[in-house]
Order: sequence, then structure tokens, then C-alpha cells
Amino acid sequence: MANTKSKQRKVMITCAVTGAIHTPSMSPHIPITADEIAEAALGAHEAGAALVHLHARDPVDGRPDQRPEAFAPFLKRVKEASNVVINITTGGAPTMGVEERLKPCAHFKPEVASLNMGSMNFGLYPMLARFKDFKFDWERPYLEGSDERIFKNTFADIANILTTCAANRTRFEIECYDIGHLYTLRHFADRGLVKPPFFIQSVFGILGGIGPHPEDVAHMKRTADRLFGDEYRWSVLGAGRNQLPIATQSLALGGNVRVGLEDSLWIGAGRLAESNAQQVRAVRQVIEGLGLEVATSDEAREMLDLKGGDQVNF
Repeated sequence: MANTKSKQRKVMITCAVTGAIHTPSMSPHIPITADEIAEAALGAHEAGAALVHLHARDPVDGRPDQRPEAFAPFLKRVKEASNVVINITTGGAPTMGVEERLKPCAHFKPEVASLNMGSMNFGLYPMLARFKDFKFDWERPYLEGSDERIFKNTFADIANILTTCAANRTRFEIECYDIGHLYTLRHFADRGLVKPPFFIQSVFGILGGIGPHPEDVAHMKRTADRLFGDEYRWSVLGAGRNQLPIATQSLALGGNVRVGLEDSLWIGAGRLAESNAQQVRAVRQVIEGLGLEVATSDEAREMLDLKGGDQVNF
């Protein structure tokens, strides 16, 4: 199995189109309704994203919504209109319990689901220094409360998600926010609950996880190489202004990339991204400028050993 060596010429772009970190008042371009989420996912795919990572939101006030019925309209539309690999969150929001977070993946049986590899502090409250005025009552308490909130992902929680999804042949975007999360993945691999090829998404720049320094990125890659050898595909996401610099470092190290308004609202210093597709085009320009090629969705399916878009329940 080919790994993330420098000879790799095909780069997978994942686009996380809305997420549960940013609140509606932070940008008018965050997709909120099912139609907006579908349009954002399709636009990202057209721009070059092989995979789209999807959350749902309440269409009225934009709060995170993990009910399967909130996902159904945009999942159906995106599948009917494209060949993109659809990746459904099991992270939901840090305010949710694991059973609530797991419901959409258990029901829809996607090709890929995200999976967080550990409990952690998840500090969103520093964003209150930048954003002062909020349209909806839930936004400020959601951010303020993150200074005492733990994003819970215990060993039992992780095992629950892995075993629930195993029968559906769903694979995982394994989100590792720190070095210890790589060792947790190794633990579950040794138990036989998750099998290669592992799709490791290293997350940099979230308060509570590993930082965005180039040495942090290199350390994460070295550790993953040592623990997983040639049995994994590596991708990165940089939060906020770290998005493109960390993506560029990943590309130089042979990795893949994730962009999207879940991870960053910006396209440059003080400039809000007007769409997810704009961020995909920006990282695609870096990829092609380095002489690499962007992977198609079917190439990503082969690289990650996915079951195929015809084997999902939507």
C-alpha cells in the first residue's frame, strides 16, 4: 500500500463546509440551511474536493443539530448531484453526548465518518475577543462556556462508535488533536477495532490541542510514521489563519489537506472567505504549484479502501 511519501502525486482535498465551531454571527457566508449546506458541498466538490465533511445546523438560528432528519435533505441532494465522498461527523458539538453524536452515522451508514481520538479541553472562548455582537441567544453562552467544557471522547465512547459503524463498513477520518491521540489510535488498532488504511486527520491550532508551529506538524508526522508505517494516509487541518500554511507544510511532507469554513472563516488577513469553494481553489493552487495533482473522489475511494457511494443508506 502506498503511503504519504514524497512520490505521491495525488492529493486528497477534504472540505469541512460548516461544522460546529463558528456561530452564524461570525460570517454571513457560513452555510446554515440544508440547501446552503448542499450548495456549499457541491461547490467545494466542483472546485476539487474529493471528500466533504458534513455537519447539520438548525435552519432558524444556526445552532449545531445532530438529528438524522436534519442531515437527510442535504445528504440526498449531494449524493444525487455528485460523486463526492460524503463524510458525516460523529463529533457533532462539544455540548453533545456520544449517543446523540452517533445517530446520523448509525442511520445513514456513510462511506466515511469522523472520529475524535480523545477527550480534551476545546477552547472557543478566545473568539469573543474578535466577535462582540451576536444575533442569536445561544451563541455567546456557547463560546463562553467552552472555558469549563470538556469535549468527551473516552475509550468507551470511541469503542462504541467503532463497533456501531463496523457492521456498516464505514471508515473513519480519525481526528488527532495531539500526540497522545495517535497512541490511542494505535491502541484500538491493536485491539482490532479499526483496520488500515488509517485516514489520520491531524488538527493544529485548537486551544486545548497541539499548536500550529512547524515543529508541531513535523512531530505529528514523525510519530504517525513510527506508529503506523505504511498503513496510513495523512491529512492536516490548520485552524483559522493556520489553514494554508499548515496545508502547505503537509504537502511538502507528502500529505493531504483539509480546508473549509468549519476550520477557518478566512481567505487572507482580515478577509472573510466568501465560500468553501474559494478555500478549495486556494489550496488547489498550492497543490498544483508544487507539481502535484488533485485526487478525484474515486481515486480517494481507492486510496482509503472505501465501500463505495452505492453502499450508503441515503
